[in-house]
Amino acid sequence: MWAIVGTWRMALEGITKAAGELSAGRSAGDALEIAVKETEDYPYFKSVGYGGLPNENMEVELDAGYMDGDDLTVGAVAGIKDFANPISVARRLSLEKCNNFLVGTGAEAYASKSGFERKTMLTQRAKIHYYNRLKQEQKESKAANLKPYIGHDTVGMACLDQAQKICVATSTSGLFMKRPGRVGDSPLVGSGFYADSAIGAATATGLGEDIMKGLISYEIVRCMEEGMSVQAACEMAVNKLDLRLKKINGTAGDISVVALDKKGNFGVATNISGFSFVYASEKTAPTVYVTELKEGHTLYTPAKQEWLDEYIKTRTAPLKLL
Repeated sequence: MWAIVGTWRMALEGITKAAGELSAGRSAGDALEIAVKETEDYPYFKSVGYGGLPNENMEVELDAGYMDGDDLTVGAVAGIKDFANPISVARRLSLEKCNNFLVGTGAEAYASKSGFERKTMLTQRAKIHYYNRLKQEQKESKAANLKPYIGHDTVGMACLDQAQKICVATSTSGLFMKRPGRVGDSPLVGSGFYADSAIGAATATGLGEDIMKGLISYEIVRCMEEGMSVQAACEMAVNKLDLRLKKINGTAGDISVVALDKKGNFGVATNISGFSFVYASEKTAPTVYVTELKEGHTLYTPAKQEWLDEYIKTRTAPLKLL
């Protein structure tokens, strides 16, 4: 049995590639790296990799994390600039005995020394988004009226291979117009991702400042270890953190998760409408699902062709300066 699940529709092309590799017996780690790199390299996904939206200084700072569920090794980078595939750097760091999480110039020096591809990650399309956002802010009497994390969608994937190894990975450009040096949950083990081949794996997407308060990926795996199904664990973790944050602050940021158990079953939970994810397995072709909330439960159905067409049309539509 093999299986792979990923956050958002943008995971589809990568998961489709990974499915072929897993079917041929490729390892979970290799398949994950292939899948995430596919998302990082696509310029129209504005929250990951090449074409990712920049910080307030118009710099693209990238975060990524990787975990091997067999030996619990972890690698992560944060605030890395001008390297094509941060997931590959993160995975390489997981092989080191120590110094597994590097940030900023330290991550860049390691990537350069290790021979990873340098690439200018800021695209013309991302520049247009940036300048249009500045103009939008100037027109608003209160900048607070603008949602602070428009365009922030981490790609996170969990993968089970035929040898029953489970791995998990994340990659993101973080909040649009974030302060330089800001790091969210995505590269943080236990928050943005967690994997244990004896139990399962989980990964999160949304507002990192809220997600990290609940160590939500670890919490999902912990609940599975205690006997919960993967779906019940996802819903419990999201609903609990959402309720707690609303009780304390009156509101909660976006929180969405996907997870796999050791048998390849998947779970999903969210506190927003319209969250999408992709799943594939030995028995299931790569499929995009769209979620809806109903009485504390996350329900999902396969995306209709009209939805899929509109998704790509919207993201590839020509842009012009306001």
